[in-house]
Amino acid sequence: MAARSLWAVQRLQRLLASGAVSESRGWLHPFSTATQRTAGEDCSSEDPPDGLGPSLAEQALRLKAVKLEKEVQDLTLRYQRAVADCENIRRRTQRCVEDAKIFGIQSFCKDLVEVADILEKTAKCCSEGAEPEDHRHTLEKVFQGLSLLEAKLKSVFTKHGLEKMTPIGDKYDPHEHELICHMPAGVGVQPGTVALVRQDGYKLHGRTIRLAQVEVAVESQRRL
Repeated sequence: MAARSLWAVQRLQRLLASGAVSESRGWLHPFSTATQRTAGEDCSSEDPPDGLGPSLAEQALRLKAVKLEKEVQDLTLRYQRAVADCENIRRRTQRCVEDAKIFGIQSFCKDLVEVADILEKTAKCCSEGAEPEDHRHTLEKVFQGLSLLEAKLKSVFTKHGLEKMTPIGDKYDPHEHELICHMPAGVGVQPGTVALVRQDGYKLHGRTIRLAQVEVAVESQRRL
């Protein structure tokens, strides 16, 4: 607004100066109709100074810059929150994995405690009734305790998906069997099959966790 006012004052001074010169030379009066028309045409033909245009564009750019800065701050804040959430999720997941490693066999151990109780009671009964003249009664208690212990172990294994392999007569499989030695195939035993099990193998939910130590039958060589 200051630049526009200064421009108007300067223009008015030039018009007044030109009117004075015209009057001294006998020309038209500066406030006559012709002079006003000429002055009006001169004013309308001359544009305001170009200094006003860039100021409006600069204000628009400043407003746009402020808007963009706010958007950047908002996006930065959202990004920081997302990173923090991901870090919290990672920590919780890691904690769950560690707890699963430590307490994953909690149920299995709880069932094994019952087996330990049976074994402890059997040993206690044998020690209390161990008299020289009562060996038969003691052996009966031991047998009953061991039978109960075996039955409980089998139920615990079945509950947790632990299965004992019985590979007698099965074809030799290196993924399930550990070959100890070969033995001649007897009557009813096919060569290449398991003839004897030295140590039982086990599977957990269908996955072999211990190979069975076996002897494999082979065809005996014929004597010439």
